[in-house]
Amino acid sequence: MLNLFQNIHIDWLGKRKAFIAVSIVIMLAGLVSALSRQYTPGGTEAFNLGVDFRGGTVVTAKFRQRPSDDEIRGALNNAGVSDPVIQASTDKPDEVLIKIPLLESAGSDAAVSEQVQQEQVQSGRTIVKRALDSFGAEAEGDSTLDTSTDAAYKIVGTDSVGAIAGSQLRNQAVTATLLGLVGILLFIAFRYDWTYAAGAVIAVFHDVLMTLAFFSVFQWEVNLTVIAAVLTIVGFSVNDSIVIFDRIRENMALNRTDSLLKITNDSINQTLSRTVITSGLVLLSVLSLVIFGGEVLRSFSLALLVGFTLGAYSTIAIASPIAIWWQAKLGAAKMKDSSTSSQSKEKIASASRRSVTRRPVTR
Repeated sequence: MLNLFQNIHIDWLGKRKAFIAVSIVIMLAGLVSALSRQYTPGGTEAFNLGVDFRGGTVVTAKFRQRPSDDEIRGALNNAGVSDPVIQASTDKPDEVLIKIPLLESAGSDAAVSEQVQQEQVQSGRTIVKRALDSFGAEAEGDSTLDTSTDAAYKIVGTDSVGAIAGSQLRNQAVTATLLGLVGILLFIAFRYDWTYAAGAVIAVFHDVLMTLAFFSVFQWEVNLTVIAAVLTIVGFSVNDSIVIFDRIRENMALNRTDSLLKITNDSINQTLSRTVITSGLVLLSVLSLVIFGGEVLRSFSLALLVGFTLGAYSTIAIASPIAIWWQAKLGAAKMKDSSTSSQSKEKIASASRRSVTRRPVTR
């Protein structure tokens, strides 16, 4: 196997306080950003939720000569729609599905009346029509593209995605992430030790929270593709941690006289080449998605880029130090318990002894 690093001796655990300080600063920045945006009067929400979570209007348009997704998105942006979702129809190449978020006047109340919902659908249709008019006239009324030769497009349907559906999708996403973490915790605890499981799961939580911090600070859009990216980040982070944990277990069996800190540092250094090669190739692929993937994959690729970078970082800076710290605490507790029990036994034994007073024997 290709080994990029030969005989390196980096004291990773000696720098653990600096690593943890960096993570705390980034997570605090995300927390401050989320709270300030959420509770500032007139401010934005903590996260820039997409149509799938906030609700919105869905417009189906049929074109005589279908423009590209970027051209449609540009027209919608010029009309004032900031985060449109453009989806092509698989069986009808001349049709496109356009999703736009709710208008600002609609608010975020889940219990929106039917009249308000219809008004939102009509307002969304009007905005989409104004944007699509840049490509030509619409076939009005009951006329079609076949009967109206001068028409460029036809809106064939409008619908709405309610806030209740968005709430259900959000809850299901959180539930899926938590169930995945529980499964990871049980597997690592069964395969290795529950101290390693705690370190791996805390590192995964760290990666997810740090990724969400970036999305809150920079207000990148959060949609269903971001949830898929988060689940991918969970698997990637755990996979990298498992490799180091397995090497720690092997080195503990081979070097019984070395300290736990030295064994962990040696294990990280021995697997560093594999970590750099694997993470580097993955990051190059994700970086190409960020640059060339377009607006549709922008949120997904940004989440993967941040999450994979943090996954490689947290394996060294978070998972291993937590596992070793927890093992050291357990070892100290066992030593303390054994010494306490021995002292208590001595006290009980001394208490059972009674002083004996010798009396003179008279003859």
